[in-house]
Amino acid sequence: MHEAPMVDCHAHVWTQDMPFIDNPRHTPDYDFTAEQYLAQLDEHGVQFAVLAGASLFGDYNDYMIDVLRKYKRLRGTVILNPSVERDVLTGMKADGVVGVRLMFRGLKTLPDITTYEYRRLFRRVRDLDWHVHLHTEGPRLPPLIELLESTGVKLVIDHFGTPDAEKGIACAGFQRMLRSIERGRTWVKISAGYRIGPDQAATYARELLRTVGPDRLLWASDSPFASFETKVKYQDTIDALYDWVPDAATRRKITAENPIALYFS
Repeated sequence: MHEAPMVDCHAHVWTQDMPFIDNPRHTPDYDFTAEQYLAQLDEHGVQFAVLAGASLFGDYNDYMIDVLRKYKRLRGTVILNPSVERDVLTGMKADGVVGVRLMFRGLKTLPDITTYEYRRLFRRVRDLDWHVHLHTEGPRLPPLIELLESTGVKLVIDHFGTPDAEKGIACAGFQRMLRSIERGRTWVKISAGYRIGPDQAATYARELLRTVGPDRLLWASDSPFASFETKVKYQDTIDALYDWVPDAATRRKITAENPIALYFS
């Protein structure tokens, strides 16, 4: 039996009656409540977790905020309109929010994050000691990382940086991500390998460890595995971690020390 990770750094929770954005990528026809997720964590011995705002619901964060207030073992990142006021952010921080999620994957055109509203948001993120939680396609990463680094925010990048499948570790975004990690304010989640493919995910994980080491890596399940619900079990994501990171001390850093320091300190 594998030793359980201490922190799962990425999962989504919702109820079916939450409002979807116009033209969502998919519309799940089931609930995955905080209570269901916590039962999943308990079954596998995972103590803490970080919820990620889901693009399906836009900036409707009400359910997540209620959950964070109720369950102190959870933290969250939220999707926000960049015009949000500081007092709203301050209240969210007190509730357990730790970052702003930029969910840019799949967008035909990326938002202009150099506008005043975004620059103001990033300054407030920095002042609150939050981070920017970025999810987009690997080839789009270089200019986004460049701009976000210039704001002084901490940056967390999802799912290995989602490299271009054909270029793999040679993808410009993956390489730019490695350089960003070395500068000391960027973390990367080794997660959602089931979406990438086991061989490629293992290659990305090992290249990250070889190149930059474990100090800025985080593990996550990506539960409840949207669109893969019948193909992936929670234990599969823990088994994948053991394949990617066979050394126990390195795993503890990725699944306990790093996320506790980033999300719960």
